[in-house]
Amino acid sequence: MNPTEDNTKFREEDNQPMRFANATLGKHRHVCAFFHGAEEEYRVLLPFVKEGLARGEKAFHIVDPKLRDEHSQRLSSGGVDVPSVEKNGQFELHHWHEVYLRDGRFDKDRMLACMQDVLEQSQRDGFPLARVMGHAEWASGDWPGVDDFLEYECRLNDIIPQYKDAVICLYNLTKCGGNLIIDV
Repeated sequence: MNPTEDNTKFREEDNQPMRFANATLGKHRHVCAFFHGAEEEYRVLLPFVKEGLARGEKAFHIVDPKLRDEHSQRLSSGGVDVPSVEKNGQFELHHWHEVYLRDGRFDKDRMLACMQDVLEQSQRDGFPLARVMGHAEWASGDWPGVDDFLEYECRLNDIIPQYKDAVICLYNLTKCGGNLIIDV
């Protein structure tokens, strides 16, 4: 697949609906999704991920470092050829410390810039759209800068409408503190 040749025009003309959890995402594609455990999460997310990959879209996932291998295995078990889509650049899998918690702290401005960079790089690479999914359970912890996480979530609402891409922030209710969930 050559995403630059195949999908540049598609990005400009894309009007296909983007489905998530039995709904169609509209113009504003920043979603906070809450799940009661991994089984429910993958039952909802797998069709979303597979739809995007089948359309030649970019997938960028951020997971708990302890669950990185499990995430890949669940995608593979669900029919995603993970090695192939990683090799062709269509799928990137990162853990929290590579994205949210670089240098051991959360920096909202750096993270907002990171999200913009991911979406813009996806465009430059010729992918029709990007589907970013980030697990946010780490925000229940006591990381430096974590107090700015809610402002980051709010400011994403100003950035995401500039793009047709989707950013899904994932919260496992069995792992997140109640205060975080109420605030989000």
